[in-house]
Amino acid sequence: MIEWIIRRSVANRFLVLMGALFLSIWGTWTIINTPVDALPDLSDVQVIIKPAIPVRHRKSLKIR
Repeated sequence: MIEWIIRRSVANRFLVLMGALFLSIWGTWTIINTPVDALPDLSDVQVIIKPAIPVRHRKSLKIR
């Protein structure tokens, strides 16, 4: 299988070079256009939960 791939690659040098050139240009374009945060947000994720029941005292709520 590997031998077949090598033979086909040598026989089609132009296509192999064009493919490599295309992948190089595409990779460079992708790296340049990737958005990067200058200062990433490293804080913990916070979630606010709003219950659908009326507000009660903490003592009357059952905490599991």
